[in-house]
Amino acid sequence: MNVFIITIGSRGDVQPFVALGKGLTAAGHKVTLCTSSSFEPFIRSHGLGYGHMTDELLKLMDSDAGRDAMENTNGILVSIKTMIRLAKKAKPINRQMLKDSWDAAQAVEPDIVLFHPKALGGVHIAEKLGVPVMMAIPLPMIVPTSESPTIGFPNWNIGGWYNKLTYALVRMGFRMYNGTVNKFRQDILDLHKFPKSSGVLHMADGRSIPVLHPFSTHVVPRPNDWPDNAYITGYWFLNRLDEWEPSAELKAFLDEGEAPVYVGFGSMAGRNPRRIANIVIEALQQANARGIIATGWGGLALGDLPEMILKIDKVPHDWLFPRMAAVVHHGGAGTTAAGLRAGRPTIICPFFGDQPYWGRRVHSLGVGSKPIPQKKMTVEKLATAICEVTMDQTIRQNAEALGKKIRHEDGIANAVAIIERTRIEV
Repeated sequence: MNVFIITIGSRGDVQPFVALGKGLTAAGHKVTLCTSSSFEPFIRSHGLGYGHMTDELLKLMDSDAGRDAMENTNGILVSIKTMIRLAKKAKPINRQMLKDSWDAAQAVEPDIVLFHPKALGGVHIAEKLGVPVMMAIPLPMIVPTSESPTIGFPNWNIGGWYNKLTYALVRMGFRMYNGTVNKFRQDILDLHKFPKSSGVLHMADGRSIPVLHPFSTHVVPRPNDWPDNAYITGYWFLNRLDEWEPSAELKAFLDEGEAPVYVGFGSMAGRNPRRIANIVIEALQQANARGIIATGWGGLALGDLPEMILKIDKVPHDWLFPRMAAVVHHGGAGTTAAGLRAGRPTIICPFFGDQPYWGRRVHSLGVGSKPIPQKKMTVEKLATAICEVTMDQTIRQNAEALGKKIRHEDGIANAVAIIERTRIEV
């Protein structure tokens, strides 16, 4: 089977698909992953085919406008306003990404298309090629349920009607791309306009699209009213390459004392990384905790550090996190999953999007502190949370128990089986 995967975004939007691609390859299938060109070396290093896509969207999100959106977005309504504000700048980029993904798909001639919903062309490329299509999204945001509202909406507990309405509003948000998508369908694919009645969960002919959710039911239970073609597979973890070795400096630091606290915000640094760095350093000192600070893509600014804190660049989470006393991060789906799998208590300091949701899940599961929003983060709040998660025996036991459950799952094998079955059934 020839599998074509399309995804857009930061490393957290790409890495799970690389993990899935390796699983599909091990099962005898050919995989091509189409995404931003900056990830080409990463994708090829894991033995997967690469489909070219422009890098301009990542550059936009790393601009002042993009960073301002990350730092000043709170709640779904503000998120929508931010998306509308950036949409004009992103419109020509989206058109180019659609064309790039179509060019890549034609070169591959796939038997099935798998796409992240941010990759707007997945459904339409599959329709043009006459092959089955599946969506994959690492958060419960699109498939409606009456049991809880979607991510970003308040949990008002006023009935299932309200909960389902929130999902409808999210699906309506995708309509802002209708003009771009229909121009792509008509001018590039020579297809009719996409029916408004179809929406994001259906093909143009009304057939529903299967949806894979690469997270654990131990973290997010499956809603009872989901359709049969909405799956929770378990996480898609990408384990480190066998030849990776930590630096001598990192080895020595870990051997010198008690397990440190990891702090890293990935690609999230906002417009004032110096402020974040100062808070983190002072909070670790106030909590009397050794720390490892990851600078990441966001370029977290760091000056001279005390001996109790080590700065690192990129270290595989599956190697580092089990050696930590706790993990502090922005709450990206992938980083949250890595911390939970390691069985370590978690402190989430969210910026925007789905990050506050994962922060609330961590706290409700009893495996970490209450989330600390970045705009409200202070030395005192972070130091208190570090003391809480490193000293509370119940939190530590809960985290280890959840980690064991996650480590016993095989989300990639589950997903591969579903993809193979879908290809046969269509």
